Amino acid sequence: MGGVSAERAVSEAFRTEWGRVVAHLIRVTGNWDLAEECAQDAFTKALERWPRDGIPDNPGGWLKVTARNRALDRLRRARVGSDKVQEVGKAMNEYERHEESESGIEDDRLRLIFTCCHPALPTEGQVALTLRTRCGLTTVEFARAFMVPTETMAKRLVRTKHKIQDAGIPYRVPPDSQLPERLRGVLVVLYALFNEGYSATAGADLIRQNLCAEAIRLARLLVELMPDEPETLGLLSLLLLHDARRPARLDSQGDVVTLEEQDRSLWDRPAIEEACALLDRAMRLRRSGPYQLQAAIAACHAGAESADATDWAEIVILYDKLNQVVATPVVGLNRAVAVAMAFGPEAGLDLVEEIESGGELADYYLLPATRADLLRRLGRTAEARSAYAQALELAPTDAERRYLSKRLTEASI
Repeated sequence: MGGVSAERAVSEAFRTEWGRVVAHLIRVTGNWDLAEECAQDAFTKALERWPRDGIPDNPGGWLKVTARNRALDRLRRARVGSDKVQEVGKAMNEYERHEESESGIEDDRLRLIFTCCHPALPTEGQVALTLRTRCGLTTVEFARAFMVPTETMAKRLVRTKHKIQDAGIPYRVPPDSQLPERLRGVLVVLYALFNEGYSATAGADLIRQNLCAEAIRLARLLVELMPDEPETLGLLSLLLLHDARRPARLDSQGDVVTLEEQDRSLWDRPAIEEACALLDRAMRLRRSGPYQLQAAIAACHAGAESADATDWAEIVILYDKLNQVVATPVVGLNRAVAVAMAFGPEAGLDLVEEIESGGELADYYLLPATRADLLRRLGRTAEARSAYAQALELAPTDAERRYLSKRLTEASI
C-alpha cells in the first residue's frame, strides 16, 4: 500500500480504535498515563511501519498488541516487580481470550466512563478525562467545548487523573446500589461525546460520525443497565432524534444546511419513531428531567412536516420548563430563537441582547450568529453584517465558517 493510503488507515484506526486500546490498557495496567502514552506509541509506530510493510488485516488488533508490548516493556524498564509484570501480562492474555464474549455491561469503554464519572471527581474533570481517554480528543478541543483556556483544562485533566489513582477509584461498572449517584456524570459525558461528534469544536469536519455512533452505542448499554431510569431513556431518545437529522445537515459540498432549510425527506424516520417510543416510555415514569425535556423539543421538530408547521409556541413552553431545571446561557439562547420564531424576531432579539450583556457567551460564535440572523429578519442589514463578521471570527469549523461567509456576502448585497 502507498504511504497516503497507510496514513489514511492510521487516521481511521485512531478514530475507531483509540478508546478501545486505551481502555484495555487502563484496565490491565491501572496506569492512566502509561495507557495513553503506549497507545500513542502504537499509533506512531503504525505511521512508520504501515507505509513500508502494508496495512495489517486487523488494524485494531495490531495496535492493541503493539501497545500492550510497549506497556510491558515500559514496566520492565521501570523496574516494576516481576510479580506485577507477570500479573499484567496474564491479565492482558486473559482479556484477549474473553474479549469477544463479554456482555455489554462488562464493556471496557462503559467501564472507563463509569470510572471517569466517580462522584469524587468534579463534573468538568469527568467529562474532560472521558473525552481524552475514550476519544483521543486534544486538550484544545475539549477546552473549546467547555469555553475555558487550554492551560486551565490541562491542569484540570492532570488533577483528575491523579485523584483517581491517589483515591484508588476502582476501574469498573459499579454495583446497582451505586449506579444512581454516578448517573448524572455519565449522562453529561455521553451527551458531550455526542455533541463533539455532532458539531465538532474545531477542524475541517463539522460532523464526526464515529463519535455520534459511539455515544449512541454507550447510551443503549446504559439503558440496558438502567431500564427504568427515565433520564437514560431521555438521553438515548435525544441522541437518536438529533442523529436522525444528520443526513440533511450538510449539502453535497459539505456546507451547513440550517434546520429551517433541511430536506426533511432525508431524515431517518425509523430512528425518529424509535426515539419517540423511548421518550413516551420515559415520560410514563413521571420523573421529568433535562434530557427528556430536550428530547421533547427535538421531537417537536421531528414531527413537523415543514419548518412553517413547527409548533414553536410549544417549544417555548418546553424551554421554559428546561430553563427551570438547567438555567444556562446556552439554554437561554436556544429559548430566544424559539421565542423569535413564535412571537417575532424583535422579541427574540431582546432576549439575545440580554444574554449578550451577561458576557458568559462572549466567545460562543452562535450568539453573534443568532443576533445576526434576527437583525437580518428585521431588515437591519448593516448591524447584521457586523454580527455575521463577529460570528465568522469565532466559528470553530470550516463548514461553519463557509456558512457564515455566505450569509455575510448575502447581507452585503
